[in-house]
Amino acid sequence: MPYDQIIKNGHVVLDSEIKKVDIGIQNGVITSMSDQLTDSHNILDAEGHYIFPGMIDTHVHFNEPGREVWEGFKTGSELLAAGGCTTFFDMPLNGIPSTVTREALFDKAAIGESKSIIDFGLWGGLVPGHLDDLEKLAEGGVIGFKAFLSPSGNVEFEAADDFTLLSGMKKIAKLDRILALHAESGPLVTFLAQEKANKGLTSCDDYLESRPIQAEVEAVSRAINYAEITGCTLHFVHISSPEAVQIIQSAKQKGLDVTLETCPHYLLFNHEDLKRLGPIAKCAPPLRLPETQKALIEELINGNIDMITSDHSPSPWSDKDKDNIFEAWGGINGGQFSLLSMIELALNHRVPLQNVAKWTAKAPAERYGLSPKKGSIQIGADADFAIVSLKESHTITKQDLFAKHKYSLFENHTFPCKIKTTIHRGQVVYSDGRMINDKVRGQWLKHDVYQPN
Repeated sequence: MPYDQIIKNGHVVLDSEIKKVDIGIQNGVITSMSDQLTDSHNILDAEGHYIFPGMIDTHVHFNEPGREVWEGFKTGSELLAAGGCTTFFDMPLNGIPSTVTREALFDKAAIGESKSIIDFGLWGGLVPGHLDDLEKLAEGGVIGFKAFLSPSGNVEFEAADDFTLLSGMKKIAKLDRILALHAESGPLVTFLAQEKANKGLTSCDDYLESRPIQAEVEAVSRAINYAEITGCTLHFVHISSPEAVQIIQSAKQKGLDVTLETCPHYLLFNHEDLKRLGPIAKCAPPLRLPETQKALIEELINGNIDMITSDHSPSPWSDKDKDNIFEAWGGINGGQFSLLSMIELALNHRVPLQNVAKWTAKAPAERYGLSPKKGSIQIGADADFAIVSLKESHTITKQDLFAKHKYSLFENHTFPCKIKTTIHRGQVVYSDGRMINDKVRGQWLKHDVYQPN
């Protein structure tokens, strides 16, 4: 049978090598990888370009229902596709209601299925008052659960106190799910922020000092101790310091089932950028000092950070545009640029591009049960690809932004590479700066969707 599509002449980024090979696709799945494939009326010539597995971004905030004005599944999935991403997991906290009940889960899933142009999974929430909902959420198909150890910034999604955390971890362990944690010490950051407020201190330096590395280290250490007691599988989101990375690595060596991610903004930017750009660069944990940024990059290169996510968390500009940095929304509008960022880092530090594919696709696929159907370019896998030029630089302008709100920390940044085409299940969804085929819809990937019965 002829192929539905053939991608020819590209440098294919495989798990352990880069190989020039043609890819044959049928029914959205890779069915052949060999030289000189020709049996198709639909041939895409990728000569001179690199073909990466589509990114799997397991940490985004699309805020539907209730806060679509911040970002929704349509604009959110489009901006990710423009960045070479073909699968994402949406966090539970910023919707109204938050995803803490089975009903809220299915309502959000229906919105995603009607609007998202790429595949998606959904996190559930671990919050006070909803421990009895965890089992129903697990049965409904959540990828795992998210909890905050410090205030989330959203009154609808409370931070987990120690009793909720321990009780929830014990339940989540029995449900064989994973708990993702925003690990900053709530008492410490609240106390330090209040001290700054009492003194009328509102600068970028004050914000950094109110969320020190010690707050991350304390929360990570506490959660790991709780995991030892409860047997809960953990994943730490947006880790910003090498000290926290090392604590997590020590836990791994003791046999705990724990992983971590960091984000491109902690690797490409630092506290000096917050001082230069103001609230547009505010996030929590904050961008760190240049020496911490450098050490975090070393941890990534040395293999101590499992995966990369965007933590795309935008808001209307009115929520960012505050004179008092403490009052500005703390989220980065950057989901479109994660793969580009990691390619830039790899080129600058002479890291093999296979590592980029691992950080952005293979590792999350394996951690969350999507492998081998997603995360790697191989026969039998979904035909999810990002086709990238390493011969073209790309300076980001407002016109490049697919996000609902046209501002970003990455504006005016020049990448040494460019996303040319994104293919999701064999369908071109983005090419040369524009969306293609707005009729394409992604699938809701429930937990264990690719696992054998």
